[in-house]
Amino acid sequence: MRTNRSRRMIWILVVLSASALGPFLRSTARTPAHAAESAPAERSGKDGWTDGPRVWPSQPPADCPFEPSKSLADILFTGRQSDYRCGDTWYPSWGADGNLYSPWTDGTTDGVRSNSGGQGAVTGNAVMIGDDPRRLTIRNTSPPQPASPQPYEGRYPCGSLVHDGIWYYGTYCLGPAGSVKHEGFTYNWPVLGPMPGFRISRDFGKSWTPSPLSPDKPLFPEPKKFMGPVKMGCPHFVDFGRDMEHSPDGKAYLVGMGAEENDPKPRYANLSWITADQVYLARVTPSPENINDIGKYEFFAGHDRRGRPVWTYDFTRIRPLVDWNNNMGCATVTYDPPLKKYLMCVTDGWPTCAKMNSYILEADAITGPWRMVVYMKDFGEQGYFLNFPSKFISRDGRTLWLCYSANFAPDWNGMKLKINPAGGRYGLCLHEVRLLKPGERPASH
Repeated sequence: MRTNRSRRMIWILVVLSASALGPFLRSTARTPAHAAESAPAERSGKDGWTDGPRVWPSQPPADCPFEPSKSLADILFTGRQSDYRCGDTWYPSWGADGNLYSPWTDGTTDGVRSNSGGQGAVTGNAVMIGDDPRRLTIRNTSPPQPASPQPYEGRYPCGSLVHDGIWYYGTYCLGPAGSVKHEGFTYNWPVLGPMPGFRISRDFGKSWTPSPLSPDKPLFPEPKKFMGPVKMGCPHFVDFGRDMEHSPDGKAYLVGMGAEENDPKPRYANLSWITADQVYLARVTPSPENINDIGKYEFFAGHDRRGRPVWTYDFTRIRPLVDWNNNMGCATVTYDPPLKKYLMCVTDGWPTCAKMNSYILEADAITGPWRMVVYMKDFGEQGYFLNFPSKFISRDGRTLWLCYSANFAPDWNGMKLKINPAGGRYGLCLHEVRLLKPGERPASH
């Protein structure tokens, strides 16, 4: 039998060993080791805000090109949030059966691990069952699927859509490696690569038909040269509600982040997994025959002299939907039926592994004009992959649940990051928010 002193010595050695192993355990970028839990609970935060209603201050930079919204002016975090232990990269799509279907990766969900870095990259797929965002049952629909990134180094989930009982699951490539040293600073996935099309499931993710495309034969004709810039990078489907019920024309729309060849403001990691200069727009009638056929896609090409949107099948004529050089990144869009508005979440995550800024734009039409609702400086403090699942929009359209992940690199380059708002984590996060009208202030604020 060990004495109390012996036990204390063993405990000290365990703690010291964990400290020494810490850098090794964190060496793989965006790869947590969480265990899945399907019965989350509200909890108090130890960093940043404590539980309770808080209005996040809007602090847009002076050069912000977007006019302020006249109907939505602030965002209130109610303090209600989930407490799941899952991987990250969640983009839920609302199926006709009432369930949400989502990609995921870099972590453990429902006892299964997925990692999208390296030549053995895989991407996970899960169903989220339930109507309460804090009480979802999350189950894998099948094992994570192989997704070789060659000749790139990473392949991650992006646009995901369940429509007419068919799941379209997109991926995109990254390079040159998970973490890259440049001029003494460690960056994360500094180059955004091409989009190798969609794999398809006709049984809600139980089995899959791989994409007929590949990283060296992508869906969109880009980049012009290896590791060059793209425009329809990491595309995400616009969330039109249950089974795409609010699509204006039956088409699926995708927003992609990108940059131009002759960038007037070049910088290292300018177009990365979380940084960009513009957002672009495409649309297609979703079907297994169309989804991987570039000839079936139309691209937004700006507006004509009368202000009407122009669409073209010629990819070379594509034009930015929104443009803010060195201030954009991952973008998602959700249609809010009660408000009759489109909500766009954008994260500017440069320099890829420090504090990140996210903002929400609104528009009456998907082709704009887009207006600023709130600019959330240091949200997360390292929040990324923001989106509003349409299933959780309230009847008045102003209470929603923000889905995101946070703080995959809490101590890279000597920077110590906090969790803010409380309840965030490296993995699946769901926070209830309310969009406030101009001049509206809750009594508790």
